[in-house]
Amino acid sequence: MAGALDASFAHMMQQHSIRNVVLANRLEKSKKEALSAATEVAGLLVDSVNGGVHESFINEKRIEMEARALAATVQRFTQTTTQWLTVFHNFDSALKEIGDFENWIKVMEYDCESVGKALNYITQGKRKEPIK
Repeated sequence: MAGALDASFAHMMQQHSIRNVVLANRLEKSKKEALSAATEVAGLLVDSVNGGVHESFINEKRIEMEARALAATVQRFTQTTTQWLTVFHNFDSALKEIGDFENWIKVMEYDCESVGKALNYITQGKRKEPIK
């Protein structure tokens, strides 16, 4: 009986060892499959994130181009505005000069009238005086 027990125990140990080897092989295969799946998922995640980063990079470059174009437009607008301000300042100065000239002409006209009246008065006064 001891021999049968030993044989039975040996057989159980052999089956246990075989099951352990099979389980170890399955475990190793599962680890490899999990590692492969994780690597694939990581690759897909990287591709997904890189796609967003690439799109963001393209958008950033487009925004930079538009900002440069806007800065150039603002610069041209500033130059044009400065030119318009110069023209309007010159026009305003010319109008002031015309106003000053018009005022000067009125003063001269008044002075000429005053001189004319004075001369008239003087000449009329001399005519009324007796001849000596």
